[in-house]
Amino acid sequence: MTSRLQLGASTSLDIWLKHLESLHSREIDLGLDRVRAVAERLKLPLTSEQRANQALVFSGTNGKGSTLALTESMALAQGLSVGSYTSPHFFDFNERIKINGTPVSDETITAAFARIEAARLTPLEDAISLSYFEFATLAGLLIFQDAGVDLWLLEVGLGGRLDAVNIVDADLAVLVTVAQDHAEYLGADLEFIGHEKAGTFRQNRPVVLGSSKLPASVEDYAQNLACPIFQLDKTFQRSLPVDNLWSWQGLNKQNQPMHFNQLPTCSLPLDNAATAIQALILLYPQLTETAIKQGLAAAKLTGRMQGEGRWLLDVAHNPEAASYLAARLEELPSKKRLGLVGMMADKDIKASLQPLLPLVDAWVVTSLPLPRAMPAKELASLLESLGAKVVLADPDTQGGLAFSTAKQLLDQAYDEVLVMGSFFTLAQVLRQLPKSEA
Repeated sequence: MTSRLQLGASTSLDIWLKHLESLHSREIDLGLDRVRAVAERLKLPLTSEQRANQALVFSGTNGKGSTLALTESMALAQGLSVGSYTSPHFFDFNERIKINGTPVSDETITAAFARIEAARLTPLEDAISLSYFEFATLAGLLIFQDAGVDLWLLEVGLGGRLDAVNIVDADLAVLVTVAQDHAEYLGADLEFIGHEKAGTFRQNRPVVLGSSKLPASVEDYAQNLACPIFQLDKTFQRSLPVDNLWSWQGLNKQNQPMHFNQLPTCSLPLDNAATAIQALILLYPQLTETAIKQGLAAAKLTGRMQGEGRWLLDVAHNPEAASYLAARLEELPSKKRLGLVGMMADKDIKASLQPLLPLVDAWVVTSLPLPRAMPAKELASLLESLGAKVVLADPDTQGGLAFSTAKQLLDQAYDEVLVMGSFFTLAQVLRQLPKSEA
């Protein structure tokens, strides 16, 4: 482990990140006591009474990153200053902490890390261990506080109730979807999962629910806290798109009806866009139709229906996300499609692949550089047992052969390559994908 004496604001970000990776005994360690104690030592404003800004927390099995990105884009179009904290990153840690849509500098992050390290080690006899994610979360909050932004947008990493982000008492909580994922931490019971994700709700604070179908535990949790509930298809609605335009109607904080028409579609799900509009209008009733339209048109998110020429990349890695991806693909013109996939062994792989099998003609399988990733050979065997055609299983965790094979086959025999299964799969391809393909 890197010693305390070697670490400071001038230490490189790479060295700091190696330190964070070795600092705590568990990669994921759910619970708020340790991270809250360090936040208090740092005098971070965790309650709305302590803050001069507004804070939104986004949770959900799928869709929380897209909903946050849409909220961020519309808030920026409105002229607000915005700090956004998301995870994981594709290439650089800096992607996790953005101000006004731009990742902050290495120097800004290492300065925050140095303050967190000093706080957790002072007093030394009561030093506090932090996980990688907890350290990152505190850094984001420190940086946003120092920058004095109007709005904090915070994405929950895992679950909700015991996630480090939940040390912040948000002015509004968004819960997008509830489905099974991370079963080793959250189990398989949807009522329990819903209860955990609803743990970001706060007494008398509004909650925006981005799905019409959620476990009863979510509404029960909100009602027990007397939270005003705004739910898709109940309190707010969206129309189906016609000629790439759609409309939204919902309520403001005073329960007065509002509506916006002729809204542009985007690459991100319209249910998430409708949810983002409802959330932002509750905190900023002055939000204009112009800002909404500009924000929707500009919104984008790496790895969500991301088109790069004849490559289509989507981070779908659980059954719900894969089913949504399949539905989107079915809306597109029929293509001869090659799949490039790598997945973690702890996912429900079979249920995640099955919706896509009728839409993919053949598969290239890659290994990934993590111990919990499923080896390519095993993933290929599973695909074949489902009746799929596999042309290659690349054992190299860098995926060089998988990428070059997919590129060659695309040039020779296919219309499109679909890349899916993990953030790491997409990052592997994006590193190698030539700019000429875009």
